[in-house]
Amino acid sequence: MSPNVNVNVNTNTHMLIMYPALTALGLVALLIPTLYLYTVGVATARFPVLRNRRVCLLIAHPDDEAMFFAPTVLALTRPGLGNHVKILCLSSGDAAGLGETRKRELVKSGLVLGLRRGEDVYVVDDDANFPDSMTTTWSTEQISTLLRDAFAPNNNTATPTTPSSSSSSSKTMTEPPKATIDVLITFDSGGISSHPNHISLYHGARHFVASLTANRPGWASPVDMYTLTSVGVARKYAGIMDVFATLGVTALGVWRGGGAGAAARRGDKDKDKDGRRRPAALVFMHGFGAGGWATAREAMTRAHVSQMVWFRWGWITISRYMFMNDLRLEKV
Repeated sequence: MSPNVNVNVNTNTHMLIMYPALTALGLVALLIPTLYLYTVGVATARFPVLRNRRVCLLIAHPDDEAMFFAPTVLALTRPGLGNHVKILCLSSGDAAGLGETRKRELVKSGLVLGLRRGEDVYVVDDDANFPDSMTTTWSTEQISTLLRDAFAPNNNTATPTTPSSSSSSSKTMTEPPKATIDVLITFDSGGISSHPNHISLYHGARHFVASLTANRPGWASPVDMYTLTSVGVARKYAGIMDVFATLGVTALGVWRGGGAGAAARRGDKDKDKDGRRRPAALVFMHGFGAGGWATAREAMTRAHVSQMVWFRWGWITISRYMFMNDLRLEKV
C-alpha cells in the first residue's frame, strides 16, 4: 500500500471519529440553552412573586445591583406587579477616587434595570463610617440606625423615663410597628464574595428588622428581609447550568421544613396578624434577550463604564448571578 493511501485512510478514520463528536457537542450546545429557557418559563409561572410592595435593595457599592441583583431588580420592577423599588447604597465606591462618577453610573444602571426615576437611587457616601474597603467591617449599629432613621423614624423603641412618657410609650408598644418600606433585600451572611462590606449589610439589616418589633411581643415585623444566597465557586461560575442546582436546593429546603420551610410556617402565622403573605423563597430567572440577560449586561457595560476592566466580562458571561437569583426570607 502506498504512503498516500495510508494518509487517506488515516484522514478518513479521523474524520469519521470527529464528525459524531462535533455533532454531539453541537446538539448539547443547543440543548442546554433550550432546556434552560424551558425551565425558566416553568419556574417563573410556579414560584411566588411580590406584588404592590415598597421594596428597598440595600447594597454596599455602585455596581452591586447589576453584578449580583439584576435578576431580582428586573423581576420586581415589571410594571404589572405594582412594586416600587428603590436602591440604597452605603458607599460611593470611592476607593479609586471615582466616587462621583460611580454615583452617576448607579443611577443610570438603576434606570436600565427598571427603576421608575433617578430619585429612587440614594447613595449615603459617608467614607468615615462606610468606606469602600476589602478589609473594613462596617458597624452593625450604625447601619441599623441609618435604616431606622430612613424607613422607620416614628418606630419608638426607647424605654420611657417619666410617667407621661411611660403612658405614651405603653400605647406605642401596643400598636403595630410601622415602616415606609415593606421589603428589604440585601446580601446574606456570606456576602456572595465574602466581601466584609457586603456581610456588614446583612448584620445591620437584621439588627434593623429586629429592632422594629423590640418591646412589641406578638406583632409581626412590617419589613420582610430577604437575602441573596451565596454559593461555592463552582456554582458561582456555572452560568445557566446552575439553574438545576438552584431549583433543587430551594425545593429541598422547603420540603425538609428547615430554612425556607421554617420561614414559610412563620409566614403563615404572621399572616393572621397583618394579613400579608410572606413567600419563604423567591427565585428570579430570566432569558437571554431584552428584559433578561441582555439588559443585565447593559446595566454593567453601558452604565458602569468605569468598572469595565477585563475580568468583568468573564463575570457577565458565566456568573450565575447574571441569570438567576434565589432569595431567602430571613427569620429575624
